[in-house]
Formats: sequence, structure tokens, C-alpha cells
Amino acid sequence: MELVVALAIGVLAGSGIWLLLRPRTFQVIIGLSLVSYAVNLFIFGMGRLRVGAPPVLNPDTPDVSAYADPTPQALVLTAIVIGFAMTALFLVVILAARGLTRTDHVDGREGGS
Repeated sequence: MELVVALAIGVLAGSGIWLLLRPRTFQVIIGLSLVSYAVNLFIFGMGRLRVGAPPVLNPDTPDVSAYADPTPQALVLTAIVIGFAMTALFLVVILAARGLTRTDHVDGREGGS
């Protein structure tokens, strides 16, 4: 399970960084989203991956290691909401910039360097 999550984080981060280095603005936005998903998975994975562990404490079981940590779950949920709002804002800004510059390149120029 940990190997699959680590590979998913690596693929998302690598793909996101590759897209961030592309010259088109839409690719940059998708790259930012992929990197944020990789960071969310990383934070979620740091909270100890447990299958079937209850998130709420039970007075009958005093061992705290049997429970899931709710803090990373709350952080990831907050990050998902903020990431969605920022992606929507970026898309609106990019659409406005494309209307003004008539190109979708990051530097505003259509051709090479």
C-alpha cells in the first residue's frame, strides 16, 4: 500500500513539474493542480495509512495507535477546497489575459524565444 501511494505521489509531482515548465498557460494550471494533488497525498500519507481504523476515540480501547489521525485528513480537506478556489481564480485570470494579449503563452509571445 505504501509503495503504491509513494509511486502515485512521484508520478503526480513529476508530471506536475513537467507541465509547469511548458510554455502554455493552461498546461501551467494543470501542472499546479497536479503538484497540489501530490502534496495532498503526501500530507495524507504522513498521517499513517490505516485501513479500517476508526477516527473517533473509543473509551474501551486505550491504545491510541489503533486510531486514524484526523489532523492530516482535515488539512487535506482544507487544501482541496483552497486548491479548487485557486484553480478557478487562475482560469479566470488566464482567460482575461488571453483576451488582452491574444495568446496563451506564459510570456505573452507566440513564437520561439
